[in-house]
Amino acid sequence: MIQSVYIHIPFCQHICHYCDFTKFFYNEQLATEYLDALSNEINVQVQGEKNRVKTIFIGGGTPTALNYNQLKKLLAFVEEKFDVWNCVEYTIEANPGDFDEKKAKLLKEYGVNRVSLGVQVFDNAMLEELGRAHRIEDVYKTVELLKKEGLTNISLDMIYSLPNQTPEHFEKTVTEALSFDLPHYSAYSLQIEPKTIFYNKFKKGQLHRPAQEDEVEMYEILKNKMRASGLKQYEISNFSKPGFESKHNLTYWNNDYYYGFGAGASGYLPGKRTMNIRPLPAYIKQANEDGRPLLKVETIGLKEQIEEELFLGLRKLSGVSKRKFQDKYGFSLELLYKWQIDHLVQKGWLVDKKDKIHLSEQGVLFGNDAFEYFLLEDEDIKAIALTKK
Repeated sequence: MIQSVYIHIPFCQHICHYCDFTKFFYNEQLATEYLDALSNEINVQVQGEKNRVKTIFIGGGTPTALNYNQLKKLLAFVEEKFDVWNCVEYTIEANPGDFDEKKAKLLKEYGVNRVSLGVQVFDNAMLEELGRAHRIEDVYKTVELLKKEGLTNISLDMIYSLPNQTPEHFEKTVTEALSFDLPHYSAYSLQIEPKTIFYNKFKKGQLHRPAQEDEVEMYEILKNKMRASGLKQYEISNFSKPGFESKHNLTYWNNDYYYGFGAGASGYLPGKRTMNIRPLPAYIKQANEDGRPLLKVETIGLKEQIEEELFLGLRKLSGVSKRKFQDKYGFSLELLYKWQIDHLVQKGWLVDKKDKIHLSEQGVLFGNDAFEYFLLEDEDIKAIALTKK
């Protein structure tokens, strides 16, 4: 079964200096054309109405950059196509300051039950440096407005290791973020991605990044303050009150299947991973022609599926269940990875419990290095196949 649906809305009122997602400056006519093409893509690939899915996530870009009528058109179509009222979690991404009362009521009216706010940092000067349009006061106004409309399941996103940021500065951001007493928080270390303003500055030596030890200290501050506030870390970058974990993101980390619709969106379907065309004119043209605006389709064989099971599963603090792995693939985790598990346990990066393996606190800091140990050779899969015969 396809667990989840991701829908990409690529429009923004401002382009952030660090963002490498598929995004374009908002244009009313282009946005209307895009929504028509998006609807055709979804209709071609998902037959019928009121389809049952576990989670829906409308991301971007900035979905709430759409005007009121466009946002209503999108939400009405999603409600028609999917059974949103029996959906466990229906999230929309938004920027502080994007809402007025009418838009907030619209979300509630069409079944959205979770809002992910891109706050990033509680410092107006730094927000300007990041290319963000909102200011601190917009966060307070937006959270108050959403709560007033009954949208209380709010996630607040932050970024750390920003240019010229110190651990003390980041601690102030975390403290202010926690003062909202929200059910979910995410915090990601800044990544300098190609084709961004920050990347160009970095290449010219004009971007001062914090030292690695400062980044590690920021992460420790984050974990400690979240823990002290009663929030549980359930993934490397995510913290929540009990029961408020992001069900949609857990679809990714559990290596379950999901649709990806819209320009540049990725999907994961049985045996394949899809990537859509990114440029808007090309996406709109192809989506209108045949509803399949695909840039590429990658075959996911057993080797790739198992690797991703480990890479993604170990991002969760609960780790990878040996029993579920056995049930899913028909052989034990140790049959394929005994040496790797023993080696990483000895290094202090991995904890091997009776039914699970998970990263240790030290292992979380070296997650990418730890994940490399779970890369496979084709011969590994062939050996497993021979063992099972």
